[in-house]
Amino acid sequence: MGRRNPQRFDFATILIDHESAQPLYRQLEDQLRDAILQGRIAPGERLPATRRLSGDLHVGRNTVSQSYERLIAEGYLQAEIGSGTRVSTELPETLLNRPQARKKKENKTQRDGALLSQRGKQMFEFGDWNQLGIKPPRPFRPHVPALDLFPRHIWQRLSERRLRRLSRDLWGTGDSQGYRPLRQAIADYLKISRGVNCCSDQILITAGAQQGLELVSRLLLDPGDTAWIEEPGYTPARLVFELNGARVVSIPVDEEGLIVSEGVRQKANARLAYITPGSHWPLGMTMSLSRRLELLNWAQHHSGWILEDDYNSEFRYDGRPLPSIQGLDQHESVLYMGTFSKVLFPGLRLGYLVIPAKLVNAFVGARWLADRHSPPFEQAVLTDFIEEGHFERHVRKMRTSYASRQAALSEAIRQNFGDEVHFSRTETGLQLVVYGANEKKEAKLRRSADQLEIEYHPVSFYASPGTNPAGMILGFAAFTEEQIENTIRSWAMNYLKRA
Repeated sequence: MGRRNPQRFDFATILIDHESAQPLYRQLEDQLRDAILQGRIAPGERLPATRRLSGDLHVGRNTVSQSYERLIAEGYLQAEIGSGTRVSTELPETLLNRPQARKKKENKTQRDGALLSQRGKQMFEFGDWNQLGIKPPRPFRPHVPALDLFPRHIWQRLSERRLRRLSRDLWGTGDSQGYRPLRQAIADYLKISRGVNCCSDQILITAGAQQGLELVSRLLLDPGDTAWIEEPGYTPARLVFELNGARVVSIPVDEEGLIVSEGVRQKANARLAYITPGSHWPLGMTMSLSRRLELLNWAQHHSGWILEDDYNSEFRYDGRPLPSIQGLDQHESVLYMGTFSKVLFPGLRLGYLVIPAKLVNAFVGARWLADRHSPPFEQAVLTDFIEEGHFERHVRKMRTSYASRQAALSEAIRQNFGDEVHFSRTETGLQLVVYGANEKKEAKLRRSADQLEIEYHPVSFYASPGTNPAGMILGFAAFTEEQIENTIRSWAMNYLKRA
């Protein structure tokens, strides 16, 4: 009996044209479909993990995920738990007539595209982003807090009490700016913990930080305006700015944070600077005081805005946090943004913006037009959680737990990988970035992680298009020390046994 499919398909032969008007996921989808129909990828053959293929092709992981999902929906691929994604053993008859099927698909795409605005067509490529992170987290998925340590019994008790005593006002239409007692509780907390200079009238409750980004982009950036963003930096912010017509300029960072002088050199008259100074995403450093003052000086002299995303600076493990940039601002040029999703639990889609007084009316109006307001009931429960001291106690407990989990991850990596990897522990944040000792070893490190279905984010996911920086982002907050140690041990064994 002859050998079946003696030579496996070389996925490195896939060509992605970053200059093409065709979306990247469509290019990959079409080439994979062609290879399957031509028999170059055999039925039952396993495809590379999305992380691995995205790294090999220098595209975003979401691009690969979208391609796989569309081919699964069409019947070319099938996904099985524990077996990864494979070519279907039996292709649907409707797909065997390739020219006709392709023609129908292209005609449908053209019809669908005609229904969208230009902005809608841009957003089409990101329609499947909501699939990322839906499944329960596995080590070491970033962005996830310690759900196992959240005091659910307290939240449940406060919810039941609120429901019994819910006032008529909370059953009716809510305030677009947010539940006033919650805004007051946030203002009081920020003054003490972060040195933010504000009152409740300057706070806008949002549906998480992502809505805050959208509102800032829509109200402060006109098409063609320039926005600075850290390099690497938070990719969803880049996408929001670009989809609103802004030109995004990537500004490098060093151990002190954003290099302001480089921003001035590249585009001094930028309209907005988006930064994560309390704990840089994803590298974790804290922006120095001198850089904060330098950035404020830029904003004053160039009439620029600063969006300070303080997404998890509560979790600092050494020393006291530096004062917020907003608290240092003397010219009302800083908007301060925070979220409860990463501090408490992701399902709580509540965040806030601290806005200069002169902008409040515009932001409240925009929130009203967008979706009216956040659910009053959840805002009321969160208010009780803060006012009764549960929030501060929880933050203190998490600070201790996260420090232990960070230490466990650091020690496990050192003991099991030795000189094969390097990393630096940071004073803040819920993630650790590890690097292979060289390019070849990092590629091997990623392959071994993919084989074990270990979750991580490549740093390149948060870099500007066309770059491919090294580094793997490992989140530690959501996992026990035992989970961390066992996963690292298995990963290292898999890594070291491979040639």
